[in-house]
Amino acid sequence: MIHHVQLACPRGSEEASRAYYVGLLGMTEKAKPPVLAARGGCWFTGYGAELHLGVEDDFRPARKAHPALIRPDLDELAARLASAGAPVTWGDDELPGMRRFHTEDAHGNRLEFLAPVA
Repeated sequence: MIHHVQLACPRGSEEASRAYYVGLLGMTEKAKPPVLAARGGCWFTGYGAELHLGVEDDFRPARKAHPALIRPDLDELAARLASAGAPVTWGDDELPGMRRFHTEDAHGNRLEFLAPVA
């Protein structure tokens, strides 16, 4: 079992991370231990996943590597992201039994969201 997935973010981007992960995705921010909080970044939890956004001084968004998160509200989430200006690219049937789309977080990191086909 995976405890968390870490994605990189630029220094000083915590508010953009919160707006995206809490405001758009509906996750909850989790307090970081003080020794780690001093490094910057944010931690988020929700929908059975924990994501850590860690500061990278020479930040470049992950364009290929990505977490794939199961969401029961796939269509609603895609509509919310699209209306906020985030890209939503629906996948084909490469993963039998799953519907999915890719998007980017506030920093350009690739994310995938999936839901089992009923």
